[in-house]
Amino acid sequence: MGAFDVILLAVDKSAQSDAAVTVACDLARLSKGTVELLHVREREVVIGKMGGAWDLETEEEAEALLAKETTVLRDAGVTVVPRVVRARVEETAQAIVDTAENVAADVIVMGTRGLSAFGVLTLGSTAYKVLHASKRPVLVVP
Repeated sequence: MGAFDVILLAVDKSAQSDAAVTVACDLARLSKGTVELLHVREREVVIGKMGGAWDLETEEEAEALLAKETTVLRDAGVTVVPRVVRARVEETAQAIVDTAENVAADVIVMGTRGLSAFGVLTLGSTAYKVLHASKRPVLVVP
C-alpha cells in the first residue's frame, strides 16, 4: 500500500488537464495506485422568465474525453476507473469534492487554467474552489 492508493483525477478538455493526466499517471505508477478518472459534465441552468437548462457538452463528447484519457493511463500501465458525473456549472467543484469523498481518494489531481486574480474573483476557479472545499490533499497542475 502506497501513500496514494486512490488518486482522483478530474479532467476537462484543456491543455492543463492533459498536463494533470501526466502528473497523475506518474504518481500512480510510483505509488502503484489506482486513478479514479472523473469528468464533470456541466449543465447551465438559467432561472427566470426566459430561463431554461442545457448541457454544455454532449454525452458523446464526455465519453470521448474519458476514452482518450483512459487510453493514456492504461497504456502507461495504470489501473483506471473512468466516470462521468453531471452537475450545474456552479456546482462543478463540489461534485469533484463529493466524488473524492465517495471513492476515498488520497489526493485530488487537477489542472488549472491560470485565471488572472481578477478572473478568479469575478468568475471563480474550479481549482480554487476545490482547494478550499476539500479536506483531502489537492495537487493543482498549471
